[in-house]
Amino acid sequence: MVRSFRTFPVSDGQHIKQQMLNWLSRFNIFCFLDDHQYALPGHALECIAGVDAAVVMPVESSYITSIHQFTTQHKDWIFGHLGYALKSETEQVSGGAGDPVGFEPAFLFVPRWVIRLGSDVLHIGSLENDHDAVWDAILSAGSYHMDEEAVHLTPSLTKEEYIHKVRQLQEHILRGNCYEVNFCQAFFNASAMIDPLRVFRNLARVSPNPFAAFYRVKEKFLMCASPERFIQLRGNTIISQPIKGTIARDLNDAAADEGQQRQLLASRKEKAENVMVVDLVRNDLSRICKEGTVRVSELFGIYPFPQVHQMISTIEGELKAGVAFADIVKACFPMGSMTGAPKKKVLELIDIYETVGRGLFSGSVGYISPEGNFDFNVVIRSLLFNQQKQYLTYLVGSGITFYADAEHEYAECMVKAEAMEKAVEY
Repeated sequence: MVRSFRTFPVSDGQHIKQQMLNWLSRFNIFCFLDDHQYALPGHALECIAGVDAAVVMPVESSYITSIHQFTTQHKDWIFGHLGYALKSETEQVSGGAGDPVGFEPAFLFVPRWVIRLGSDVLHIGSLENDHDAVWDAILSAGSYHMDEEAVHLTPSLTKEEYIHKVRQLQEHILRGNCYEVNFCQAFFNASAMIDPLRVFRNLARVSPNPFAAFYRVKEKFLMCASPERFIQLRGNTIISQPIKGTIARDLNDAAADEGQQRQLLASRKEKAENVMVVDLVRNDLSRICKEGTVRVSELFGIYPFPQVHQMISTIEGELKAGVAFADIVKACFPMGSMTGAPKKKVLELIDIYETVGRGLFSGSVGYISPEGNFDFNVVIRSLLFNQQKQYLTYLVGSGITFYADAEHEYAECMVKAEAMEKAVEY
């Protein structure tokens, strides 16, 4: 099968984006990625989607082996995800609570159609030479609303339980078992009736972020408003942009909001947390990059997002010859910003102290181009939904260090939860 592209002029990109969503949401498998026109370092595409599966990755001896075989065999566009449970192969840490939503540890597919939206054009890549029919279908796609009911999500931990667990983790830090650990709590509804497309649109409206994703694998949905890139490859240059450091915005007072940025940049705790993750990422990239090429191109960058300011650092390096996508995954996954340091030990602690499996949360969704370039996000600020089970959940967390204040960490989690709660409102 050979994919061909045709280009169609677009006068209203936002309208076409909504029509794309109306059209692709009817398919059983799709991956819609939207940067909401953020121009962060490494900016690549405005909006891209892989729709319907022409070929799906078979899973044989292991997920890593299957990823390697699939990505080396298919030199086409590939979309899909890496789930948190892949840690059992990349870091040899198995266990922890189960994932009620049920995303596989990894899933990749070659789509029947690739849709790329630019500022004034839409590129349709098809395996079947049906570009005009797809364009007409996108233009004429109407919105379809499923039956819904009001949804309330219940926390898996009380505030007191959360604070107790944070203090237990700080005892591990005091004993020298780890330096920093990302600890998460879940909110859930086990009988939710929602329209995933409406929820994703709400999330995009409330919290437009540069690594947003609307993703479906059969009955399982991800509605994601992530601000964070996990890893990107362009040519021979690989970059990772961990986020560590968060402070709420003051949207009612510009001067106070600037003060929040300065407070974040001056925070000893947040900078220490950021540096720990930067060092971890440097170590991960050094396994797959040419000696002496791994460097920090930006440290402690402060970037505004809809609800919060974030501290982002950028680490980059030049890939060694012969390193495959699966090798990169094995060296770098799961991402340090969602684990802590040292990685293997904190993964073991997360399995002990978190009460709900992360599933696709703390994983990654993205694409690989025919040339081998790729871009994958960090799945945070996300709702996950199993339509068959009617199970809806989201997780929020923060980095726990010895100097962390448990009350403050809980409050930070609640700030991150606000957008999730708003997304399921009518």
